[in-house]
Amino acid sequence: MSRFWTLLSNLHSLAGPVVMLLYPLYASVIAIESPEKDDDEQWLAYWILYSLLTLTEMVLQSVLEWIPIWYSVKLLFITWLVLPQFRGAAFIYERFVREQIKKYGMLKDNHRHHSSSPNGKGKKKFVQFIVPKKGEQEAY
Repeated sequence: MSRFWTLLSNLHSLAGPVVMLLYPLYASVIAIESPEKDDDEQWLAYWILYSLLTLTEMVLQSVLEWIPIWYSVKLLFITWLVLPQFRGAAFIYERFVREQIKKYGMLKDNHRHHSSSPNGKGKKKFVQFIVPKKGEQEAY
């Protein structure tokens, strides 16, 4: 029985980084490369919520270490956020986070899917600034 418990605890330790980081990283790259915007919204919302949860954990670490099932509850919650069948991250963001941001005046309704500059010129200028032109590459 002790070997089974050791195996179970090791799987539990491995599941956290896979569910919380590896799969979301992979899915975020796929979402960026796809033409649809719904998956972009899901994964941006996930990273916002994951960051908020991590910051909250850091602040409340002394309290959370006294709750023995915290890691399991967190793993289940993150799994719900990540799984595409539920779209939990987009749901939480739309229902709660976005409303709070609008309430405190940090977001206006017309900025939902529009760039801040007309025709995305600001983004193009930034990309042109970052990407070196042919012949301007530095010698290493």
